[in-house]
Amino acid sequence: MFSSNPMEMLGSLGAVSIFVLFILLVFSVSSWGIIIYKWRTFNAIDYEEEQFLQSFERSQFSAEKFEHLKKIGTSFPLSPSGSVYVGVARKIDRLFGGQDILEGNRGKRWPDRQYLEKVVQYIVQGKINQQERYLPFLATTGNITPFIGLFGTVVGVINAFSEIGEQGSASIAAVAPGVSEALVATAAGLFAAIPAVVAYNFFLTKIRKSTYRVEAFSIEFLNGLDELASEVNEAEVVR
Repeated sequence: MFSSNPMEMLGSLGAVSIFVLFILLVFSVSSWGIIIYKWRTFNAIDYEEEQFLQSFERSQFSAEKFEHLKKIGTSFPLSPSGSVYVGVARKIDRLFGGQDILEGNRGKRWPDRQYLEKVVQYIVQGKINQQERYLPFLATTGNITPFIGLFGTVVGVINAFSEIGEQGSASIAAVAPGVSEALVATAAGLFAAIPAVVAYNFFLTKIRKSTYRVEAFSIEFLNGLDELASEVNEAEVVR
């Protein structure tokens, strides 16, 4: 007789069905671990991004504030906009040999806008890659676990019909237990897939919003650098 007790049900399953359930359990536990980790990571990213952007907006961008803002950006390593600022600032510092940009050596040429845009793109792409880490596993879980569960169900149904053939009876009482046990694999596959798909789409949305935000900052930042370049060139002419 069919039992609703999970342990008794598990004991009545065949080796293939148990193996399928074990695989689904591994996918489910791993995906939930990734979901929790990414949730905490994105919360930290959003917090640091907000803190850096507020600091940037409060500080009027100028040569005097250039180093100060770089220190702020360094203190928020998870902030994409902060990483863009720090990365570009270090490129400019390297060009001026670590000296104050208004007191830099003569003959130093301010990097052109196209070069700085390439630097920004490189940094932004690196941050996107970091944010997308482990998301392919969630996509894979959402795609294949239903099929793994379906495979377990098919095997279970085959076993159920084999049992019917041996008993020589096709009554509901004979069919229902085997079919219901077989459907456990489908339910387990959906249980693993649904959270993974929902989380994957949610995190992709977070990444898109983060990308739009850092791109908007980059435009404002690069425009500020253009004004700063003019200030540096004027200082060079005066000397």
